[in-house]
Amino acid sequence: MKRYCARLGGTLGVVLLAAGIASGQPIKLGELNSYKTFPAFLEPYKKGMELAVEEINASGGLLGRSLELVVRDDTGNPGDAVRVAEELITREKVDLLMGTFSSAVGLAIADFARQRKVLFLASEPLTDKIVWENGNRFTFRLRPSTYMQTAMLVPIASQLHKRRWAIVYPDYEYGKSATAAFKQQMIARQAAGGSGIEFVEIAVPLGKIDAGPVVQAMIDSKPDAIFSSLFAGDLSKFVREGELRGLFKDRPVFNLLGGEPEYLDPLKEEAPSGWYVTGYPWSAISTPEHRRFLDAYQAKYKDYPRQGSVVGYSVVMSAAAAVRLPERVCSI
Repeated sequence: MKRYCARLGGTLGVVLLAAGIASGQPIKLGELNSYKTFPAFLEPYKKGMELAVEEINASGGLLGRSLELVVRDDTGNPGDAVRVAEELITREKVDLLMGTFSSAVGLAIADFARQRKVLFLASEPLTDKIVWENGNRFTFRLRPSTYMQTAMLVPIASQLHKRRWAIVYPDYEYGKSATAAFKQQMIARQAAGGSGIEFVEIAVPLGKIDAGPVVQAMIDSKPDAIFSSLFAGDLSKFVREGELRGLFKDRPVFNLLGGEPEYLDPLKEEAPSGWYVTGYPWSAISTPEHRRFLDAYQAKYKDYPRQGSVVGYSVVMSAAAAVRLPERVCSI
């Protein structure tokens, strides 16, 4: 326990709460994200963050100090994100970094955190690399990774014993990581069960899917089932074109993130039924913790929360827990 305490204190206590920081100064959370690029997710995300900050400050702040958000747009570009992170550290004097949406941007900031020895809490990037192949002692993730989320779907997918899978994914780190995780797990399960499996893959430019040709190519490949990691506008176009051309008829469809309200709600009556998805069924979660969050969010914003709302709220609460952690753990 002493060894663990020393490491945690070195990573968090020194970075966040060095004793020399003037008392009374706010604790600054440096948040960078792709607000203009992914507004459907990140507008609710920002609301969730603001609700968490409001609750923390109303309860007395952290260690007697108020909490302050310093928010910047990273344009969805890794190079721009690193420059923004540098500005947050050097000019704004933030106590930690958090945020990022794109896995590519998240990986860039994780490496920046390693170089600058500053805590980075990655709120949305889903690539497994961020804490595995490219992991470092200054970077922590919030959401379940692509491997974890595909693992939620694979037990059902493998039980269907479909041989030929058509896979469509956005052509960047998240989509590649999701596809690799799905294939790895499906091959392992179906090989163990004695049945073969094959994949036909189609990569599409993020945010620029040409749905007609993509859907037709999938139809022509004659798949038994479909796996997709599309989201946002790409998912909407894929769903509409797929329904129009009959791609989904008599074929099971698995879609990572497809049950998140940000991406499901815009389809309205066109929303597909019978798909297997990961997501956030906000109206069906009845735990006391979620009910308290839901009531507070609806009271403040007169709207229901999205997945981004939960992630934004949780990343601030996680950062607050990190600030308190050295004092708690090292007293054990």
